[in-house]
Amino acid sequence: MKKTLLIATFSVLLLSQSLVSASDKQSNNSLIVYNSDIGLVHENKEISIAEGYQSIVYEDVAHTVQTDSVNVKFPQGVKVFSQQYRFDNITLGKLLTAHIGETVKVNLAKDGEPARHIFASLLAVDDKQCIVKNENEDIFAVDASKIIFAKIPKSLITKPSLVWNIHAEQSSKPIITLDYLIKRINWQSNYVLNLNQNIIDLSGWITIDNHSGKQFDDIKLHVLAGDINRVNKVMPRAMYRAAMTVENDVVSRQAHEGYHFYSIPFPVTLANNEKTQIKFIDLKNIPVQRRYQAQLNHPNDVQAANHHKVNQYLDILSLDIPLPAGIVRSYSNSQSTSLLLAENQIQHTPKHEKISLRLGTNFDLKVTETLLQQNDDKYYFERLINYKVKNPSNSDKTVDLIVPYFNNIHRSEAIIETSQAYQWKNGNQLLFTLTLNAGGSANFDVQYRNKKN
Repeated sequence: MKKTLLIATFSVLLLSQSLVSASDKQSNNSLIVYNSDIGLVHENKEISIAEGYQSIVYEDVAHTVQTDSVNVKFPQGVKVFSQQYRFDNITLGKLLTAHIGETVKVNLAKDGEPARHIFASLLAVDDKQCIVKNENEDIFAVDASKIIFAKIPKSLITKPSLVWNIHAEQSSKPIITLDYLIKRINWQSNYVLNLNQNIIDLSGWITIDNHSGKQFDDIKLHVLAGDINRVNKVMPRAMYRAAMTVENDVVSRQAHEGYHFYSIPFPVTLANNEKTQIKFIDLKNIPVQRRYQAQLNHPNDVQAANHHKVNQYLDILSLDIPLPAGIVRSYSNSQSTSLLLAENQIQHTPKHEKISLRLGTNFDLKVTETLLQQNDDKYYFERLINYKVKNPSNSDKTVDLIVPYFNNIHRSEAIIETSQAYQWKNGNQLLFTLTLNAGGSANFDVQYRNKKN
């Protein structure tokens, strides 16, 4: 019984206290944005605490705050009893309810008549009707739309806010530290590659997509490259505006716990529902290798003549920095006009690892495979295939032909007879590499014999 009475008394005390808002004095605030549609907000803010029981309102948190992730540090002598997330969308019903017992202005004029105002006490609200009492103690009903409000009551919190119900041993103005996770904020890296013969320039951009419901002003921004383990994920919304930030300072990178941590060296403002781009890589004069490759049919699937296109690639053999996952857009210049050559999606790539970018299919190079002879029996497939490659372009080309052949368990029983050199690729593919002069062609035959399954 005493315990119940104590709780009830404490609740009354909390309700009787006016809400105390945190001040706007902030310092050393930061934001870490992850690939997994979340961000970690770190804020320091000065608040005013009175002695005794009270409710502290911490305004302007992100609308997508994960309340169970909130980590707040109050000074000694302050005890936190509970936390609430409050965000009151202003409606006529909420305004009316908040003004019950208060004096409001009432327009008594009928539609089309000049305004005629009185002041009255709002007694009750019922659907679209309000009960008011004027200075003569007359009680009557008026339409809710006739009520005029002078201000928004303090009991309505119009910005997304955290409310802490606390007890303080003494008055103070401490700086509290707050960390919390937010949703609907993401980042990705995008790259622009400019190709000149066999040399490229590569620039990289960090793009922050903020739909968290909060604008971050002059924040210390960090992004983390890597896929952290998450319990669940929320898909981001698609509507956005775009902005771009270009600075000369270098974005720093640090490896940490198997991830790569990028720090922006200048304050950044991230508006809500806006994409912001920041340059973080600017590499010049990187050598690349060109590669041409055609994927052919399994010999047993060749019927008559089959024609194949040749894919063309750019290979970056080694970079001294890692590249976070993103889209690489490759451009070249012709007759003073920039041409888009290709778009490629790359995964998180460690430094010194080969990066292959497919530009598309080559217009000139053509490959034809033709079945010349078929001699199958009860136990074996046997095919004689002719391969022909044409290079009508004005430059020499080296072309790789990839032929899928058989499962590894039958490799020792296969017979391959050809005058053309080859090597095994990935254990079960044949790789033929042909060098063709400009305007030239090449062809060769291959005899395949392999056991039936």
